Amino acid sequence: MKTTTTALLADLTQRTQQVLDDARKLKTLDSKALNKKANADSWNALECLEHLCRYGDFYIPEITKCLDAASKKTADNFNSGLLGNYFAKTMLPGAKGMKTFKAMNPAGTTVRENVIETFIKQQEAILDIIARCSYYDLTKIKTSISISNLIKLRLGDTLRVVVYHNQRHMVQAKRASSTAR
Repeated sequence: MKTTTTALLADLTQRTQQVLDDARKLKTLDSKALNKKANADSWNALECLEHLCRYGDFYIPEITKCLDAASKKTADNFNSGLLGNYFAKTMLPGAKGMKTFKAMNPAGTTVRENVIETFIKQQEAILDIIARCSYYDLTKIKTSISISNLIKLRLGDTLRVVVYHNQRHMVQAKRASSTAR
């Protein structure tokens, strides 16, 4: 995928803002709606957000560290890498995704008490990161990924993976909470 940096960042901002708005709506729901599961194997809305927070706990500091270490150098275009583009596309809502790693699977674990507030803060941090990225070359900066320190993705691809993944599971959280009505 090749696009302008401006278009990529605008798209990621719009997607993240929608996820943030949806999270704020989830915050208004009662406990029954937030804990409802469509079936025994599915996640409820709070588990979806816990899953996303676990990834946010990794990616927000990782991206921030990489930006802090990079020199400011803007680039007009972003060129996706082969692996990064593949990972990003698998995260889009409706795409056939990857199996969740055990450490990131919230099923059968304790969901943090303030998961919605934590998720909202993480989305606000991601919006700040996206705004900051307009001063950097998203093709040249590389970030580690949560599944292996040996694999590095271009920053633009990492942002796409994180934002698309958030969007994917927000759709799932909204669907789970709406089955409670």
